[in-house]
Amino acid sequence: MGQVEWAYGLAKDLLKAELPRRWAHTQGVAEQAERLAPILGAATNILIAACLLHDIGYAPDLVDTGMHQLDGARYLRNVAGADERLCRLVAYHSCADNEARQRDLLDVLAKEFNQERPDLARALTYCDMTTDPDGRHLDVRDRLAEIHSRYGPEHVVSRSITDATPCIVSSVRAVEAALTDVRQAGTG
Repeated sequence: MGQVEWAYGLAKDLLKAELPRRWAHTQGVAEQAERLAPILGAATNILIAACLLHDIGYAPDLVDTGMHQLDGARYLRNVAGADERLCRLVAYHSCADNEARQRDLLDVLAKEFNQERPDLARALTYCDMTTDPDGRHLDVRDRLAEIHSRYGPEHVVSRSITDATPCIVSSVRAVEAALTDVRQAGTG
């Protein structure tokens, strides 16, 4: 079984029954990753696997710190025996260091996990932040507004997203620019 198939099965087992909307989001995020093959080449499969696993930390049995990125990455490392790169991508997805700071977990996150290649981190942020909770694709600004609306202004996630907005938008725009460059090179 390949890494993508393994990740799909694990994410489905952890999310589908108890968190069906989160599972729909996860599948949409993975679909976005498939579209990045022209710019990521061989790294596309690890990105797809990371997209499938990025939100497993929301699964009720995995919640420990309340920071889903860290809880998911710990599960992948400690229980699932996942590839170290997958753990790093999940741990830091969508500019998670901002949430770690808000939760006073930045030192813990940094001690347990190194960051992954910037191009893959940006790609995962792009996939996550252009997919709504139901798996539909949308503009990053609409996704940020949706998150704020869902959590409310005082929630730690909203505060974290506010702090992370420059990182998130810049990641999304960088991936969009790379896709445009590849498309233009293909027509030239």
